[in-house]
Parts: sequence; C-alpha cells; structure tokens
Amino acid sequence: MTKQFKNYINGEWVDASSGETFENMNPSNREEILGVYPRSNKEDVDSAVKVALDAFKLWKAVPPTERGEMLFKAGSLMASRKKELAEILSRENGKTVTGAMGDIQSGIDMAFFAAGEGRRFYGKTTPSGLRDRFAMTKRYPIGVMGIITSWNFPMAITCWKTFPALVCGNTVVLKSEENTPETAVEFVKVLEEAGLPKGVLNLIHGFGAEAGEALTLHPQVSMISFTGSSEVGKRIGSNCAGRLAKVSLELGGKNGVVVMDDADLDLAADGVVCGAFSISGQRCTATGRVIVHKDVYDLFVEKLLTLTRAQKVGPGCDESSQVTGLISRKQRDRVLGYIDRAVRDGARILAGGRPLTGGVYDKGYYIEPTVMENVTTDMEIARDEVFGPVLVVLKAGSYDDAIKSLNACPYGLSSSLFTKEVNHAMRFFDDSESGVCYINAPTFGSEPHLPFGGLKSSGLGYREVGWAAIEAFSEVKTLYIDYSAKIQNVQFEKKE
Repeated sequence: MTKQFKNYINGEWVDASSGETFENMNPSNREEILGVYPRSNKEDVDSAVKVALDAFKLWKAVPPTERGEMLFKAGSLMASRKKELAEILSRENGKTVTGAMGDIQSGIDMAFFAAGEGRRFYGKTTPSGLRDRFAMTKRYPIGVMGIITSWNFPMAITCWKTFPALVCGNTVVLKSEENTPETAVEFVKVLEEAGLPKGVLNLIHGFGAEAGEALTLHPQVSMISFTGSSEVGKRIGSNCAGRLAKVSLELGGKNGVVVMDDADLDLAADGVVCGAFSISGQRCTATGRVIVHKDVYDLFVEKLLTLTRAQKVGPGCDESSQVTGLISRKQRDRVLGYIDRAVRDGARILAGGRPLTGGVYDKGYYIEPTVMENVTTDMEIARDEVFGPVLVVLKAGSYDDAIKSLNACPYGLSSSLFTKEVNHAMRFFDDSESGVCYINAPTFGSEPHLPFGGLKSSGLGYREVGWAAIEAFSEVKTLYIDYSAKIQNVQFEKKE
C-alpha cells in the first residue's frame, strides 16, 4: 500500500485544507510510487505562518545556547540514522546511497556547527566618539522565515538554511521540494524528537506556483531563503521586494574550470569529469565548462574523453553507478533540447549526446555523459545552466585569455583552476568572477563552516552557510549607553 504523508503544523500531522494530493515517484524507477502528499495552497500556508508567528514570541526568548543544544541533539540523531536517511533520500532523489550519505553528512555537520554558534552569538563593542558613552551591537531574530529548498541536495540544503535560522531565534515554515518531500518529513521528525517546541518548525508540501508563491507573498513572513533556478529566484525576489521583506537567493551556476599548460592533466581530467557528471550534473556547482590552454588542449581532451566514456550510467540503487538518472522526464527533455540547439548552433559532440534506452534505462530518465567542442562564449550552451551531464570544452591561448572566457558568462557561482604556478593560483582568486574558487580541485566541495554563494546571476541577498548564515538570519541592533549626565551627540557642532 502506498504511504500517505501529511503537512506538519503546530506539532501535528495534518492534511491539506483542500484534501488534494500529489504523488512522489522514484526517478530511477518511475513505476514505483513512493508516497502521496498533501497539495497545499494559500490556506495551508496561512495556517502554518499563523502558528509560526505565535511560536516566535516564545522561541525568541529561549537563550541561543539552549536553542543550540536542541540542534546538537538533532545532529546526533541524524548521525545515528545516517544510512536509513540516505536510503530514503536515494529512492526519491535518484543518487546512489553513497552519494546520499554525503548529503546527510553535510546536514549533520551543519547541525553541529549551528549548535556551536549558539555560544558564539556575538555582537561587537566599539569606542564611542563621545566621552562617557558606551557603544555596542547585539543580534536579534528576524521573525518567521519561509524556507524553500531544492531537490538535488534535499537534506544538506534544508539543514544549511533551517539550522542557522533556528539558532538565531527565528521560527520556520519549510516548503518541501515536490520531488523530494520525504526527506523533509524525516528532517522534521528528527527535530521533533530533539525537543523543538510546537510551532517553531512547520512543514508544508506542494508545488511552487501554489504553496511556494503563497509563502513568498505572505505579509507576515519576514524573510524568504530560496535555493533553485535564477528564473524562479527573480520572481521570488520581486515578490519580497514588493512587500519589503528580506530575501536570500542561492541560484544557478555555469561553473568553469581553467586548465593551464603546466597542470597535472590526469588530475585535471579526473576533477572535470567528477564535477561535470557526478549525480548527472544536477548540482548548482556542477562543471559546465572547461577552458584549456591551447598547448595541452589535444592531450587533455584525449584524457577527458577516455574518462567520460568509462563512466557507468545507471540507477541510484546500483552503487557502482557513476552517472545516475535525471530527476524527471521534463528535465531530460530540457537537457536534450540544449544539446540539439547547440549542435544547430555549430557545436560538435565528442562523446554522448543521446538518451539511453533499454533495460533499467526504460524505468528512468538517462542521458549519456556528453562532451562538446567548437563552442564560443556567446552560445547558449556556454552561458545557460543545463543541469544535466553536459560539458563544453573551450580553448585559450593564455591565462588572461582563459579568464576572459571564464568570466564571459552571466553566472558566477563556482570556478576552479588547475595549475602548478603559484602566481596564477593567487591571481585566480582575484580574477575569477565567482563566489567560490578552487585550485586543483573540482568546482564543488563547499564546507558547512564557510560561506557559500555566488556573484552575478548566481545569487542575490546574503551568503548562506557558515558564520555568514548567522549574519543573514539575524538582525543587528546598535545600542548606546550615555553615562555623561548630559545631552551630547556626535551630530552636534563641537565647541572649540
């Protein structure tokens, strides 16, 4: 019998007010329905926000250290159930259990980091410009947070946002991503067991155009944190700006790798293949472009194609799969559309480029790992986020030429340089127009105690994760104490 799931509002599991539902499918086996979920609407969002607003009055008064202790317990519970959680995530997301274990571990790491921040909820003291005056800052919670996550890292991203929001004293209405709602259910259950008070965290399921839109427009939601496409991010940003709500948008990427003539080419090829094709390129930090110095272009491409053709494509239930299926038919068709248009624009396919059929492939949505060349920086395939196993190769005559190609893109999330030249490595940090930079590593691998986010069309608002998340999810008040026993002000004209 198919499992029936519910929303979580005020500590109770409840159906959508409309009674409508939707199904969650295993992307590796579209014949397997994993569960039925409530299709929430504005009325459900209103209920969750009302509860979160009431809970905020009490939760903000809980000391940050005590809030942190609950998050530490949540992290410990996640660690004790890591394999179980990974198996659930794998079934609905399509990545292997091993890949899902990394997703869960990232969430665990964030729980422990955020818990520690409960004892580091620092303000600052600073000298006043006046005599006998004390000046300082103190952090306070913002209010009700609306959190909208993505399906590609459903546990990690949910934890990256929710744990810092909670330790700062905010209450949360979490909208699950409709492709990975069970992971969100398990996340809520962990926090429920960790002792989180009723109403502090509420979960609604449903679609972005319905539940998500209502959440971003709700007048009592003080801030929205969203991870997803730039197109949706623009709409959310507009909704929040229209009512002067805070917004943090972590959006797409068209991440590039530069391979210099002095690079370890085997290491570089391994890093590029891993960055481009693991979880079928369905990560915001996936490698979409590699820019190779002309003197090593042919040799590098040879190594790249050898590794690409050796990648095993298969379902997430097969631990030997290196490239798993796409999340949906819609996404597969979208990726194939990009490939077809690139060929019409003059790109040449060096490897892959076709959907896979037959056997296990007929149960999911699979595309061969694809490498394309004869691409220019102004072509769609070199500028748009494909979110699939597609890599384009460009040639550069020099370091400066490579940087020009790297930055000729509307996105600026992550980038990498393979080189043995320390001067190029240090220059790269300044020259690359991206929020995260790597030397001799793939374009992904961020750690929970460091800020994460991009430049240009890859983000808007705040950096999330690490100490930056505390800054993003709290308000700063500036406080003065005057003990001079007279009225004085830095804005008064000073008497000689």
